[in-house]
This record gives sequence, structure tokens and C-alpha cells, in this order.
Amino acid sequence: MADGGNLNNVEVPYAMNHQPYAIEPQVYFMVPDRFELAHQLGIGAQGAVVAAIDRTNGSKVAVKKLSRPLENQTNAKRAYREIKLLQTLDHPFIIKLLYAYSPQNDLASFRDIYLFTECMDGNLSTVVGSPLDHERISFLIYQILCGIKHLHSAGIIHRDLKPTNIVVNKDCSLKILDFGLARSVGTNFNMTQYVITRYYRAPEVILNMDYDTNVDIWAIGCIMAELIKGHVLLPGTDHVDQWNQITATLGTPSPEFMARASASTRNYIQKLPITPRPSFDVLFPDSDFLEDKNDHSEVNNRNARDMLDRMLTIDPLNRMTVEEALTHPYVRCWLDEAEVNRPAPVPYDHTLDEQELSLDQWKALLFRDVKEIQAQTLG
Repeated sequence: MADGGNLNNVEVPYAMNHQPYAIEPQVYFMVPDRFELAHQLGIGAQGAVVAAIDRTNGSKVAVKKLSRPLENQTNAKRAYREIKLLQTLDHPFIIKLLYAYSPQNDLASFRDIYLFTECMDGNLSTVVGSPLDHERISFLIYQILCGIKHLHSAGIIHRDLKPTNIVVNKDCSLKILDFGLARSVGTNFNMTQYVITRYYRAPEVILNMDYDTNVDIWAIGCIMAELIKGHVLLPGTDHVDQWNQITATLGTPSPEFMARASASTRNYIQKLPITPRPSFDVLFPDSDFLEDKNDHSEVNNRNARDMLDRMLTIDPLNRMTVEEALTHPYVRCWLDEAEVNRPAPVPYDHTLDEQELSLDQWKALLFRDVKEIQAQTLG
């Protein structure tokens, strides 16, 4: 494709959202004429997304224009990581990369990256507040757990699970997306708390402690609670208030957990009132649940509470693992071997994440990879 030839040059207006980074109120999309842009799907810190129709076969795709991918090293690294992970992962509950594209055909002018993926009806945040029975909630949580297990099998922590990063269809099928903040387990990279959306941050992240794959389980517990209650469970206004919300709602952490925190953290927490962990019968009363007459006797209020209790455990050493969660009575009725134990992807090579490459080096890597994918998929 010649640069500037057979292109849509379409202005797609967006309302400003409250995001951690400034986004222009208008974003311009320039994609091959093969795709007819339809309507906006959303905008966030990582990019703007529109729905499009592939004129060659009539299929619907989602087109994400990455937000300023070459503005700095952090953005470039994030874009590189997302593309590599999308190429690596292969699971029905994880979004699939169909095409990648840039309208610029030389490194000097290279600035825009478009990622084309499967298109879904909406994201999980549009479902929150809707009346959901146990069957739907348990099926949604099962799918998230399967996708995260596949991610963990590649040694990757998602780190930013939240309703807007999970897209759904009207039939309750879903896919996990947005891997720009994912990290390899055990890397030396500083896994700062501030990149993780506050409401879903695990306690160990808030306290700047070492963390592992179980931060994703905490986030899934928060999402499950949100689906049940119809609102955010722990809506902290800042990271200090987030911690206070956790302890006020779920109780003061154990001495064993606190012993692993820094001295300054222990001093702060020891000054707070001691709050016992509440009964989950009180935290999630029967009035939170719809009366349910599904075909699965174990998918009920009692088992929903037990699963929440084990996912929303403050000490990650005692928190439920993804393997344990998938065998829990609340979701095990959905178990499908091909979904739960899909072959692990090739482990993600995190060596680049541990290097401090220049922006020009990241730009060259991204240009090479985007153009390779473009040639393989769009011709």
C-alpha cells in the first residue's frame, strides 16, 4: 500500500474521559480503505477504539489507535509489549490480534500504530448494575479465570484487570484485553503500584511489597463483587484511602502479613483502629443476590460468598490461586479441559523489558514488528 493511497482519513470525536493521561478530545484514524469505520467503542490512556467493517468479508473488527506510542520510552515499551503478548497468547477468552498497521512506510515518518482485533458488543463495565443471576456471574468469572490461567502459564501477570479491560458479548462470552501493563513474573523491573487502577489494586501492591500472579486474583475478586453489588466494592480516592477502604471493609491484616511490610508501613497501620474481618454473610447479604433457579445446585449464595472470601484475602500467601479458583464449586460446573488447560504459550521473552533502550531503538523495533505483521496479514 502506498503511503496516503486508498486510505480513510476520518475524524472520530470523543468525549473526554477521566484518565491518568491527557487525551485529545479528537482522534484521527487513517486505515486501509478495506475497512469502513462504523462507530466509536471507547477511549482511554492506552488508545482510542472504533468498530469497523472489513469490506472483504463483512466481518466486524475493533481498531485501536495506540495513544502516542512514540512519545517517550515508556509508551514505546508498552506498545511493544502489548503487540508481542497479543502475538504470543492464544486462548478463546483472550482478545486475538488480527492485523497491525501503520500508514507511514519509512522509519523517519513512523508515528502511528493501529491494532485490529475481534470486536465484541461492549465491555464489562456496561454490565455492572444490570440484574445478573448466579449462572451469568459464575460463567463470567470462570472465563476470566481461564484466560488469566493461560496468561500466568506464560509467566505473565496482567496487573490491570478491571471491567473496562474485559469485553463481552450479549451471550455472556468475554475476552480479556489491554496487555500494555503486563509484566513477567520474577523480572527485576520496578512493578510500581501507580500503573494499576486503584480500585482493583491488591493490598501488597498498595504497600509496595513484592507481588506475584495473585494480584490478578484479588482484581477478579473485586470484579466479582462489583457484578454482585452493582457498584465498586472499594472506591478509594487515593492510595492511602484505598488501603483504608480495604481494612475498613475486609479487616486488619494478620501479623504475619504485616511482618513482611516495611517498618514505616507497619508504624502507620498500627496507628489505625483494629477492625475484625467481617462475616461475608454480612458483607454480601442475601439481598445482594437475585433469586436464582439455575440448573447448577452449587452455584448459589453460599458458594459465591466463599469464593469471594478466598479471593479477597489480604495476605497473598493465603489467597486462592487461579488453579484453586477454577475447581471451586461456584465455577466448576463450566469446566472444559480445552479452556482450562489450553497448552501454555511460548514464554514471553522479557529481556527487553529489563533493558533501557533509547526511544529511537524502541521506534525501530516497533516499526519492524508492525510492518512484519502488516505484510503477513494485510499484504
